[in-house]
Amino acid sequence: MNVLISNKQQNTLSELDIDIIKSLTGSYQATEIVEMFKNFFFSKMILDVSALNNNEDIKSYEVLAKGLDPDKIIFLLPEGSKLCTPNFLSHLIGMGIYNFTTNVNGVKYLLKKPNTLNDVEHIKKMANIKNSTETGAAVATIAPTSNVAKGPTIIGVRNVTEHAGATTLIYMLKKELAFSFGFDNVVAVEIGKNDFQIFNDKKMFSVRQADIKEFITKAANISILLVDLNDCTDDSFCGDVLYLVEPSTIKLNKLIRRNKIIFTKLQNHKVVLNKSLLLNNDVYDFENEAGIKVFYNMPPLDERKRNAVINDFLTKLGVFNKNSSSSSGQTKIFGLFRR
Repeated sequence: MNVLISNKQQNTLSELDIDIIKSLTGSYQATEIVEMFKNFFFSKMILDVSALNNNEDIKSYEVLAKGLDPDKIIFLLPEGSKLCTPNFLSHLIGMGIYNFTTNVNGVKYLLKKPNTLNDVEHIKKMANIKNSTETGAAVATIAPTSNVAKGPTIIGVRNVTEHAGATTLIYMLKKELAFSFGFDNVVAVEIGKNDFQIFNDKKMFSVRQADIKEFITKAANISILLVDLNDCTDDSFCGDVLYLVEPSTIKLNKLIRRNKIIFTKLQNHKVVLNKSLLLNNDVYDFENEAGIKVFYNMPPLDERKRNAVINDFLTKLGVFNKNSSSSSGQTKIFGLFRR
């Protein structure tokens, strides 16, 4: 039998179909929760951390970890909050708290298969990288360097059909990559436009076409650079270029009228169907008619949320290691955040 403690995420947890022996709603001190349940037998406790007073204070979790069995507690964290950062999670892991997620599907998963240290150890490594960056072992801002020869992985994105969604897709890719590589190690830049300013993100820049190579030189210390190519014809500085096609009838007809041989030029390139409502058989028909191979069929997404499909796309692109979840637990915890 399970214990459920909820507050602001009560509606989310109402989707759980599990046996509940005791349910509490409200706000409690960590010491109160320990007192109530230290002699109470239960299988698992699902704790909405909004029900925990001072939930941004690591000491509250220390009280819980010492007073109760941390292996029995599943922490539901508010998605996008400072509690979901590698540094904060690393402190939890150090206390023996391994089971945390940001949604109800993650809770269901952890009820069936709780995390072990091996499943979350990579988060501590991420926190160590971030901390070393902040103390000067690496440069957290874009600045020229003579120590790094390889430079960042550069992924260019180009709209093929009009308004195919390069700006928004780059924003979502950047958010997802930042969770794995660190928020200071993933940067986006657009060439010749100022669309990025609407996101109010300090790691998204706009430059003139003439200045892009200088920008890349200054960005040598970061891990990933995403480039909205716009009308820039030279993409030789990119390691990969994604060509976005919105496969609606009106967009495709406009494209063909403008350039009848466009799909011939896209052969052997990474073509991404973006904002696509096509099913698998539709994609197959599209490939046959256009004479190209589709790299990925990306559905319409809500850019305000984290989307599992973005993680899957980055895995196929080779940025994430698809075997890491089974071998080292590298991506598993972020998978739980999206489940």
